[in-house]
Amino acid sequence: QVQLVESGGGLVQAGGSLRLSCAASGRTFSRYTMGWFRQAPGKEREFVAAIPWSGDSTYYTDSVKGRFTISGDNAKNTVYLQMNSLKHEDTAVYYCAAGRGIATPFFTLEKMYDYWGQGTQVTVSS
Repeated sequence: QVQLVESGGGLVQAGGSLRLSCAASGRTFSRYTMGWFRQAPGKEREFVAAIPWSGDSTYYTDSVKGRFTISGDNAKNTVYLQMNSLKHEDTAVYYCAAGRGIATPFFTLEKMYDYWGQGTQVTVSS
């Protein structure tokens, strides 16, 4: 049984930082792309960042480039999202997702992901 469990969300002031973690279990993820998505109140879920399990490339939506960093620890089967210089508009529920063999540029599409975590709330106060 595949499980993705996010943690690390919380309340932070604008300009602050948080690091989200996504612990994956239940199968081998060596050929998977791991992604982070977010959903703000009243809005559709949107792509934030992605990384192949090999870790040889990373992808970001324009609004987080230069502020967020996605990374992975194969030994721990964990993917991270380091979020710096947080803005009020980053407030959302953040979801971790895993999809097998996703080709560029389709990693931005929700339907390409097979497994999802339950989400973790990030609230940035202005």
